Amino acid sequence: MDLSDLITQDAVVVSLRANSKKQAIQELAGKAAELTGLTEREIFDTLLQRERLGSTGVGHGVAIPHGKLTKLTRLVGLFARMEKPIDFDALDDQPVDLVFLLLAPEGAGADHLKALARIARQLRDPKIAANLRSAADAETIYALLTQPLASSNAA
Repeated sequence: MDLSDLITQDAVVVSLRANSKKQAIQELAGKAAELTGLTEREIFDTLLQRERLGSTGVGHGVAIPHGKLTKLTRLVGLFARMEKPIDFDALDDQPVDLVFLLLAPEGAGADHLKALARIARQLRDPKIAANLRSAADAETIYALLTQPLASSNAA
């Protein structure tokens, strides 16, 4: 699965302003509502509910908030680079500055898990993460996110 199947260039936020995890999720839910046609509230509630099960801050400055929504018909991704890193209760206690939101239909099953794994692999790559942090615009960020992984044959 390629990230280009999940995300479009208009789903890239170059500099997201938020002072807290909850505020970041609220902002992302608003943007996701524009992309999906669902309400900001239902997206926000779903993401917050998932976050209560355990932080989606996976470490190294990366968070992958995600949730399943019954009204969604396809996997939808949204990437945001934080204007300044925020506390996301990450596994390594480091602040988060790269966030990839993933929304999936209720019955997505394995596709949802494959997408999460692909996102994690891409953002865990130190070179890609560094380039995402220094990219000047949405077009560059989108190109970085959707480039094939060098080790994708081994995965």
